[in-house]
Amino acid sequence: MGNRKKRAALHNLGCKVNAYETEAMGQSLLEAGYELVPFDEEAEVYLVNTCSVTNMADRKSRQMLHRARKRNPEAVIVAAGCYVQAQAEELLKSGDADLIIGNNQKRRLVGLLSEYEEKRYAKESGPQAGDGSSGRRKTEVCAVLDLTHEKEYEELSLLKTAEHTRAFIKIQDGCNQFCSYCIIPYTRGRIRSRRPEDILAEIRRLAGAGYREVVLTGIHLSSYGKDFERPVPLLTVIGQVAEVERIERIRLGSLEPRIVTEEFVRGLSAISKVCPHFHLSLQSGCDQTLRRMNRHYTTQEYAACCELLRSHYEHPAITTDVIVGFPGETEEEFETTLSFLERIGFYEMHVFKYSKRQGTKAAAMGSQVPEEVKTSRSHRALSLEAELSESFRQYYEGRVGELLLEEETEIGGRRYMTGFTKEYVKGVVTLEEGVRREGKLLPGTILPVRLFRNPRGEFQGLLLAEPVDCP
Repeated sequence: MGNRKKRAALHNLGCKVNAYETEAMGQSLLEAGYELVPFDEEAEVYLVNTCSVTNMADRKSRQMLHRARKRNPEAVIVAAGCYVQAQAEELLKSGDADLIIGNNQKRRLVGLLSEYEEKRYAKESGPQAGDGSSGRRKTEVCAVLDLTHEKEYEELSLLKTAEHTRAFIKIQDGCNQFCSYCIIPYTRGRIRSRRPEDILAEIRRLAGAGYREVVLTGIHLSSYGKDFERPVPLLTVIGQVAEVERIERIRLGSLEPRIVTEEFVRGLSAISKVCPHFHLSLQSGCDQTLRRMNRHYTTQEYAACCELLRSHYEHPAITTDVIVGFPGETEEEFETTLSFLERIGFYEMHVFKYSKRQGTKAAAMGSQVPEEVKTSRSHRALSLEAELSESFRQYYEGRVGELLLEEETEIGGRRYMTGFTKEYVKGVVTLEEGVRREGKLLPGTILPVRLFRNPRGEFQGLLLAEPVDCP
């Protein structure tokens, strides 16, 4: 191998918080002298940042670990994240990973790899080396904390992100809500917030690197700052981020409805950089189901939050999550949910089939919904989602907006640049038209455009955009 750098391959599963942490671990490996390669290439280290939000996420986590082992049996296999936190004992027994790293321990990655190498060298050169034993490999290093009482926020940071124009910034971890279906409070621990000065320092670095938009994310973003000795409201931090030069857009991750008060929305609407795109977690449009879920609001309160946003913004994009087939959900309750979803008129809905998570209250509930019923309800909810999303986009027919251009693509033999409006509506502009009007278009350009619906099939779900003079 000579002096060639060790290669590391990383694979992320799950949410934007996980993605942020994966990128941060990747950068720590680069700083330590590793070369990062795609996960399907041969490497000396494979790291899977796992997810455990559903049974499918658990399965994918195991599959990716097995794939890495098969790709290079001699490589160091690292499992990190939520599946590790939830199933540490199972992983230790299976030997599917050589090194397992729970949440709030990811910043130790490089040091833990060194510790593993020392143990591996000692084992290979010791008296038992080459003894021919052929059982499963043993996990040599385990770094998993009990997060029940952990209060320290794990400081990770980025110099750049995989997104070329939009940077996801993790500012919060943990959750205290204990929804009856959710494993996350057990895998992520209690709420922990990042210090405002660390958030701003990272955003200033990213702004200097050319990023124009930041997305503030967390496991339970609405709880930001409540764990500080002197609480810091989320709105305060958003205002501070807005003062960072060269940042032109601020987008928020998922919010709980209870944070959407008159004071909060009035404050947000006064910050022109905040995008009118709000992901309000719903889960069900039926009050009885919400109670069984241990969600702390009613559909009436949720609807009032949406009306409040619409009273301060002309046409805000409101998106949400919906779980179908929750234990005890009757056909009548599901129909109630569908009616509520249609009444609110969401831009996008992320629809999930309920997944039983051992250790949660919902897993022990009676009246579990059959899988085929969950699948049917999912299809119906997704069909409604497509209708609502198309209706939302129709509003922009002939209107002027701004696209933050992100990437060049080829559609039907022609070159286009795609980008997103503040409402996260995706548009495409032909490079020929853009160059004619604006000169060479580059990712990161914020381009004033007029938007049009497009009848051509290759642009399904997108709006055509024509550059216009700045208003």
